[in-house]
Amino acid sequence: MKRKIGLQLYTLRAEVKEQGMAAVLKQVKEMGYSEVEPAGFGDLTPKEFATACADNGLTICSAHSVPFDNIAEAVDILGTLGLKWACIGYGKDQFKDLDSIKATAEKSNKIIDDFEANGITVFQHNHYWEYALLDGRIKYDYYLDLVPKVKLELDIFWAANFGANEAVPLVKRYADRMVLLHLKDGMFPANPADQTVDMRPLGEGQLDIPGIAANLPDRISQIIVELDRSNIDMTESARRSHDYLVRCGVGC
Repeated sequence: MKRKIGLQLYTLRAEVKEQGMAAVLKQVKEMGYSEVEPAGFGDLTPKEFATACADNGLTICSAHSVPFDNIAEAVDILGTLGLKWACIGYGKDQFKDLDSIKATAEKSNKIIDDFEANGITVFQHNHYWEYALLDGRIKYDYYLDLVPKVKLELDIFWAANFGANEAVPLVKRYADRMVLLHLKDGMFPANPADQTVDMRPLGEGQLDIPGIAANLPDRISQIIVELDRSNIDMTESARRSHDYLVRCGVGC
């Protein structure tokens, strides 16, 4: 099954700052991407961003950086973007031990209830720390038991936790809760404790991307590329990542 290819615009954050969001959106379309996921709007308002996406034939598939401390404002922004779901995410300290996980879960359940009352579904984006072990169990599993309504935007590269976890089994394991997928690639560090990843365009690292794509639930209609950094120019890395997904038959 081929899926639409989206770009998390955090990938080109430096380019947005230098060139402006409208110019970057035009480049993203020229690369072949059909969808975008903003993490902020650069020099545009949410309404201007939505207009610029429409002008470039780009669909807004989801959004990060929605203000969860102001539900009314968040719902208004999501409505402007044409979205019915919102993303949450947490730092290391919120998953450092079981007490922290319980407190984070309590916060998430409150957010989910507030958004649900406004017709918004909440999903969560992970980093590597949720997939570290605590007493022999993946930390995220403690959390997910406590937050039964949260859906997942699985960042499968980070979920692999520097090679400690196998990516394809994780996709299968969390398939029922996934609504979106983030893909990045790179070489896992020889010494995982240093947490330094040589990030590269998709297809040029260690992630089994065809295997991951083959095991995605059919309801997931897009793959979102997110490159935190790269060993080459970020714009070129985004371009090569898109072309790889097309070339290997995963995206269209």
